[in-house]
Amino acid sequence: MELPAPLRQAVDGLLEQTPQQALRQAARTLSDRYRAELRDDRLHMAGELAVKAYLAARMPATYAAVRASLDALGQARPDFSPETLLDIGAGPGTVVWAAAELWPGLARATLVEASAAARQTGESLAQRAGLGVEATWIDADATLDSPAGRPAELVTASYLLDEIAPAARPGLIERLWSLTLDTLLIVEPGTPAGWRRILDTRRHLTEAGAHILAPCPHQEPCPLAAPDWCHFSRRVARSRIHRLTKDADVPWEDEKFIFVAASRRPAASHASRVLAPPKTGSGKVALKLCRPDGRAEEKLLTRRDGPAFKAARRADWGDAFEP
Repeated sequence: MELPAPLRQAVDGLLEQTPQQALRQAARTLSDRYRAELRDDRLHMAGELAVKAYLAARMPATYAAVRASLDALGQARPDFSPETLLDIGAGPGTVVWAAAELWPGLARATLVEASAAARQTGESLAQRAGLGVEATWIDADATLDSPAGRPAELVTASYLLDEIAPAARPGLIERLWSLTLDTLLIVEPGTPAGWRRILDTRRHLTEAGAHILAPCPHQEPCPLAAPDWCHFSRRVARSRIHRLTKDADVPWEDEKFIFVAASRRPAASHASRVLAPPKTGSGKVALKLCRPDGRAEEKLLTRRDGPAFKAARRADWGDAFEP
């Protein structure tokens, strides 16, 4: 997966005059902050160079994770086509691009972001690349303030919970849910810590009466136990600038992520979810599945299983599986 072509070209245009060494160092600093999950009252994207480092090193991967999460949401609720979006901790607007790509009917978006540099960059990208959505930017810090903005059909927060003090997260989730007219999506890094944050979020949402759409095909407690954890992966194409910024030779990277999509309306039906890369052999496929009844199981399918085996051969990590 890669950024939409107009957005990719606009990003390259913003980065082309930036010294490569400065961009590489800023990207390293940004990645270190994300990995360490720092909460030191400093914004990850406090200045223009940090935002450019995000565009080069993190935006493609974040876009891919968000788009994959939105795809799963859309599969669970094919009738859902939001016209309004509220994105909390929006950065330069990664989420709105993914949502607009999936739902052309998206008309209005409110993007809440504390970094002036990120807001200005987001506005510039929207203008250069032709976002096609009426976007309103709000200056507010979700790590300090109660989330701002008007209620929307789709409310999102991506890679944000790790910046929130644990004691403040339940209040944030409650406020996000109160702003959700239909569906809430939260995306986190696909680490054990990210999974635990999603589990806590899922519990708060189900206690508030939310219907889980994805990735879980049920409302029951997660059947996985540490050291196992639920997460998914999406392969991301690296542009030339992306490779140079990361000192990378390989033209792709794999972004690990975890998410929860919860709605005020239930899904019409649920299929099992593939929880790991399928294991294939001669005439057989082994799938690790999360089932609609709340169980996790390893299922072996062979040629004797006919259509189910053919479906298993097509299945990938993170897919809904319904033979």
